[in-house]
Amino acid sequence: MIELLLILIFFINFSFLCTLIRDLRAHRHQIMFEPATTWLLPFSSFIIFFLSTFGISDFAISTALYAKLKWIPIKKIPGTLNTQCVIPLAVMALSYISTIRVDFKTLAVCIFAAMLGAYISPRLVIKLAVPTIKKFVTAGLVLAALLILANKLNWIAATGTANALTGWKLMVTASLLFIYGGLNNIGIGSYALTMATVYTMGLTPVAAFPIMMGAATCSISTSSIQFVKLGTYSRKITLFAGIFGVLGVLTAVFFVKNLDTSRLQWLVIIVLLYSALSMAAPLRQSA
Repeated sequence: MIELLLILIFFINFSFLCTLIRDLRAHRHQIMFEPATTWLLPFSSFIIFFLSTFGISDFAISTALYAKLKWIPIKKIPGTLNTQCVIPLAVMALSYISTIRVDFKTLAVCIFAAMLGAYISPRLVIKLAVPTIKKFVTAGLVLAALLILANKLNWIAATGTANALTGWKLMVTASLLFIYGGLNNIGIGSYALTMATVYTMGLTPVAAFPIMMGAATCSISTSSIQFVKLGTYSRKITLFAGIFGVLGVLTAVFFVKNLDTSRLQWLVIIVLLYSALSMAAPLRQSA
């Protein structure tokens, strides 16, 4: 059954890739004129998804970086955060699901719930005004920082031993992942949220990775197809992330088996809170 899930993940992401390639070919003369710095993109994409492989949110880091460097307009941040990570996430998901065993029913239900939430929301997101998107993105940055902090201070216990969920725990987890799938499309990453949920429900900490990556890759690829069709994303960033982000993932998976992220997480918390304050400042001034 796990093999069938891996095949499903492959075909969902292959469908996104075909949609993306068609769009990139149709706009090939415009891509390199987008404002993102060409020489810096390979390095930023590699580092963002290298860290993402260890559970450090690429949504949060990308939001902080892109907003500060003014690489994309606010309106395109949600779409870009989704489209840029589809291919790197697929590589992560295939790696984790094939090596870390989690109950198939638990994994399948969580992935389907996140996909459903992601499918419903993109057309609602593009109708949001820029100040509203800023508020959601700011909230996402703060939430990601607080969840990382809670984990570091052991407010969220990572001591579970189960590898399956049943009954009300499975229903609650699926409902939350449905919401997280929708929040992805507003620019709020689901890594920290999914990890906190998995820990709270008593699953073994290592189970967070296949659930987190599996749910993310299927839900984000589903919504990203729509973002590509609607044209509300940065083609340049997505192209570079699809190439150099995958190299970052493969480096983490095959060459760096363990990474001490403890000190790095403190730095990430500071960067996220600083970025949230910077994004919130124009909102306070216009209020």
